Amino acid sequence: MNRHPTRWCALLLWLCVLPAFAQTRAWLDRDRITYGETVTLNIETGLDVRQVDYRPLAAQFEVAGQTVRRSYDLVGGRATTRSLFAVGLRPRGPGVLQLPALQVGNARTAPLRLVVMPPTVQPANGGADAFVETSIDATQPYVQQAVGVVVRLNYAIPLLSGQLDQDPPAHASLQRVGEDVTYQREIGGRRYNVVERRFLLVPERSGPLVLPGARFNGQAAGGFFDQVFDDGRKPLSAASANTRLQVRPIPADAPQPWLPLQDLRLRYLQGPTRGRVGEAVTVEVEVQADGASAAQLPALELPASAAVQVFADPPQSDEQLADGRPRTTLRRRIALVPLQAGALAIEGPRIAWWDAKAGVARTARLPPLRLQVAPGADAAATPAPGPASSTPDALRSPRDARGSRRGWWGIGVLLVALLAAVAWWAMRRRPQASASVDRAAQDAPSLAQALQAGELAGIAQALVAAAGPGADLATVRARLDDVAQAAAVARLQAARWGRDDPAAVLAVLRQAFMGGPRWRRASTRPSRDPLPPLYPE
Repeated sequence: MNRHPTRWCALLLWLCVLPAFAQTRAWLDRDRITYGETVTLNIETGLDVRQVDYRPLAAQFEVAGQTVRRSYDLVGGRATTRSLFAVGLRPRGPGVLQLPALQVGNARTAPLRLVVMPPTVQPANGGADAFVETSIDATQPYVQQAVGVVVRLNYAIPLLSGQLDQDPPAHASLQRVGEDVTYQREIGGRRYNVVERRFLLVPERSGPLVLPGARFNGQAAGGFFDQVFDDGRKPLSAASANTRLQVRPIPADAPQPWLPLQDLRLRYLQGPTRGRVGEAVTVEVEVQADGASAAQLPALELPASAAVQVFADPPQSDEQLADGRPRTTLRRRIALVPLQAGALAIEGPRIAWWDAKAGVARTARLPPLRLQVAPGADAAATPAPGPASSTPDALRSPRDARGSRRGWWGIGVLLVALLAAVAWWAMRRRPQASASVDRAAQDAPSLAQALQAGELAGIAQALVAAAGPGADLATVRARLDDVAQAAAVARLQAARWGRDDPAAVLAVLRQAFMGGPRWRRASTRPSRDPLPPLYPE
């Protein structure tokens, strides 16, 4: 006989209840949504599971926002744990979707069905609470032509939340540009708030191209009954229609590199007409392109020749949006160093491009720069001899000759006294000056070391030390016998005052002084001292 029937009854009850608590089930918060909305998948289980593998859903959904909540129950004197997993699913396209079974521990969920309806395209007549518009600036663009896309969300009721999406088309790149613009407009007697968003579309191949319509999904403030019977929110969705484009191929007679634009203009901002051998003059060129970014534009350059050296600064760009398209202004400063005197003509810059509006090839060019180059500052002419006295010495009176000799004798005595004083002072200062010069020469790095270190201040110090005591950069320029080295020192002076790019100047200095400085030869003709030496040598 069983003496404990109560225990056996409790055990049977526990065995019946345990499967119910270990059961695993899955469900969606909605089985019908609009494309662009998010649905929540819930999975509840009594198994000891830490996480769920959602990878089988990635082919049809964007998975985000995973959460887990655990609860503890006491059944038959034993604690049990239940876990509720929730995840947000955003369909990748409209249609009837089947959610596959998911593995949860040693159990599997049942497959689920979700209907994703295409977004509703509302007409822009003032009757809709919200509608979306898409406009483009070219329906028949060329391959790699920049097409401006503008998406406008119009809503007439207060929004609590929402998201505006624009999917990229196949075989084209779509990039969002600029910031959103907000304003108000009136349609059909109803005032709408407008959010305007801009994109840049660049087709990658010719043929038909379909730009998907932009979509909005959000929550709006509801009316009276929504406030009473619901949480005060109501779903709001809208979309624009698909836009179809016909992309044209690159014409056979198009210039290369291929540059399709709406417009292009070139001009000189600064164009000198005079120069001097070995001294840099600055040219500034500007290009304005409608329909291209700075990365698409070619470099602004001037050709170098045997008569001129060309040193270009990095270009400065300014990109803006107009009519949904990029409009770029590119400016570049170019230093020209003439190498010979006379009339100099430098070919102006030119850019070949394709007029996308007219469908023809065009070339923007600037006229040649014409410089009248004077000789260098060191090419001084030999002075002409002064006019001789009209009165011969033989016709001068003895009295005039004696007065002249007395005057010169007095001047000579004064000069001798002055030179003696200067010599005495110089001999007292000579040890200190020599020591300071020697210390400065020892402290100054060699030019090769300074060029390798890359510090402009060290390069300047090394050049000044190599030029000799009492020299500065102006003296260095005057003593250099190489025009390119003199021009490099001129740019070094400009860079130290912030008027040139230090990196570009360093490259020019390293190139010019690769073999060391080339100085002018000193004159071998002995100087003739009109006075005898104060001290015998």
